[in-house]
Amino acid sequence: MLNASSLFKASLGAGSFFKVPATEPRLPDDPGQQPVLVPIRSIGPGERERIARHLLDLDLHDRYLRFGYAASDEQVQRYVDALDFDRDEIFGIYNRRLEIIALAHLAFPPADQPMDCAEFGGSVSKHARGRGYGARLFERTIVTARNEGIGMLFIHALSENGAMIKIARNAGATVVRTGSEAEAHLELPKADFDSRMAEIALDNIGEVDYQLKTRAKRFWNFLHVMQEIRRGGRPASDHAAP
Repeated sequence: MLNASSLFKASLGAGSFFKVPATEPRLPDDPGQQPVLVPIRSIGPGERERIARHLLDLDLHDRYLRFGYAASDEQVQRYVDALDFDRDEIFGIYNRRLEIIALAHLAFPPADQPMDCAEFGGSVSKHARGRGYGARLFERTIVTARNEGIGMLFIHALSENGAMIKIARNAGATVVRTGSEAEAHLELPKADFDSRMAEIALDNIGEVDYQLKTRAKRFWNFLHVMQEIRRGGRPASDHAAP
């Protein structure tokens, strides 16, 4: 697992990372290689529609692994509507079309409960798997959890959810299986200068990446409109500025 210090160092040296690749990068499988720094953005309530679209695109089996049951569209939508952005942290990885292709929910306990534990839940779109996005999201939530004073991070997953259990084990978590379910917990060190600086750097990287993708998407939309106008398929009066 990347510690806060290596995350911070990676974020400071991420110059090549800002070059938008022709395709979404695949992360190295060799555990000896340094993982690629993936831009992860903290998501606010204005992104509920994108969050819902990501989760609704999961098939029934993937919803079963994510929620512990084969959630219907209505149940998924209720989950999204109930997200508490003031209490919890939601993180996302976006593609160049600004679609969320990987999502993490760091759930903190209610105000009347002890505040030293939190729970991690995540999902990755089927076409984006095999790139290490789930592990990167988990590492990102660890940084925030530490800085919020969390001493124990929990993952509740079905025993058949091998990907999630592998992420937890690779991070050093203890995994306990009980029948069809597994409970993983990871003890977190206290926040320090490195973890706080890492969070600032990673937040900035995620936001800059999102803004770059937003500008690129607007530009490509503008070019598409102009091509339609040139081909005579759309009157110039319908054109809107990007």
